[in-house]
Amino acid sequence: MSYDQPTSSKRSPAPCIVDTGTVINKQDMQKLLADLGRVQYLHTQDGVLTSQAEGYVLEVFADPHRSTLIANHALYLNVQSFDYLELGQSPEQKPYFDLVQDTRRLRLIPLSNPLMEQHNRNLNVAALEAVVAEVLSAGWDVQIDDDEHFSF
Repeated sequence: MSYDQPTSSKRSPAPCIVDTGTVINKQDMQKLLADLGRVQYLHTQDGVLTSQAEGYVLEVFADPHRSTLIANHALYLNVQSFDYLELGQSPEQKPYFDLVQDTRRLRLIPLSNPLMEQHNRNLNVAALEAVVAEVLSAGWDVQIDDDEHFSF
């Protein structure tokens, strides 16, 4: 047995944002910002540029009792400090992330590429595994050599 549900109880699909758009959900904002790594940031207030530098996103969190902090090239971003995030692309097709709160805008321009970062992480893991295997193997060789010298 099937029946039609009233249209008022049907839910809209979740938003799908590709490269440009506005994000208001704090969890989505966190997810987008978490892997930015190295960025150039521009801080404007009332349309006037107040600060510009490069930095590294060290932490992204959502806590109404903590501040967004940017100092010494380190960015600690609290998505609760902003009303929404605008995704955009420059005329050169480079992505940017604008965190907006009233007349304050913090633009983050990624300087690192997550595709390359993931590739480097995979290489680092493989290199680390090889070194560990070599060290363990050398340790076993030393143990075997020691056992041979002291056997009667």
